Amino acid sequence: MGLNMVDISVSIASEGELESIVELFHQIYLHYFADAAPSRDEISDYVRRNLFQEHCGVQVVLAKENDTPLGIATFAILYPAPGLSGQLFMKGLFTVGAARGRGVGQAIMCFLAQYALQMNCSRFDWTAETTNPKAVEFYDRLGIPRVEEKIYYRLTNEKLKAFAEGGDEHN
Repeated sequence: MGLNMVDISVSIASEGELESIVELFHQIYLHYFADAAPSRDEISDYVRRNLFQEHCGVQVVLAKENDTPLGIATFAILYPAPGLSGQLFMKGLFTVGAARGRGVGQAIMCFLAQYALQMNCSRFDWTAETTNPKAVEFYDRLGIPRVEEKIYYRLTNEKLKAFAEGGDEHN
């Protein structure tokens, strides 16, 4: 399944597109972490160890113009969901700076919505960080309603380790 908007093609990535994925992951890290970003070689090792591996339930969507990668999204289909269906959950969406405002993000979102329907999903969910107002504005412009009744939880680093070792001592 693919979607073309002008000269932009959107499709599920294959293992043969690892270099495009590495390039976009590298740009994501540079965008969000600047000088603290890992090197391109570290990202390449990370991508090769994790994506398209048996333990990985994540799929990747790439948006390209000709062979130039412009955007990426990672997602998984989760079960159960209402009505004996699935739920497509998008982990992240990113477009390169030069592609912003050209419909690339919207093309990726439309592709994922179509894919969700094709895979019998009744939901397509994602989160946006309040510290990323441009992302929030983008999703609001698409006219997609927010889910205000959900609370998002996260364990990181030391708290994750401590919880894994027996849970929070306060509970």
